[in-house]
Amino acid sequence: MARLLIVDDAAFTRRMLTDMLGEQHEICGEACNGLEAVEKYKELKPDIVTMDITMPHMHGIEAMSEILNYDQDAKVLICSAVGHRQKVLEAMKTGASDFVVKPFQKEQILDAITRLL
Repeated sequence: MARLLIVDDAAFTRRMLTDMLGEQHEICGEACNGLEAVEKYKELKPDIVTMDITMPHMHGIEAMSEILNYDQDAKVLICSAVGHRQKVLEAMKTGASDFVVKPFQKEQILDAITRLL
């Protein structure tokens, strides 16, 4: 069982991920933007962060970069509708552990988390 931090600006998506993952993993926190994600990561020290890319205040790739500067062993699973090749490459180059494109299925997310553990 992993401790997960769910990061997405859409409350609906945070709720959906919590519902999908909460039976098998502990949801230790949620954040609605990149700034909050960095703060929550430092406070909660989750095993894995699910991170959207397009968010207000600080986008997901920048937040992931700050988290990785704080903890080089952080595991970040990008979960974003931005499925463009350039964004995927940018996220992976910045240090994303994996990338799942919205809309995703429960099995896709669970498989990705299993790979990261």
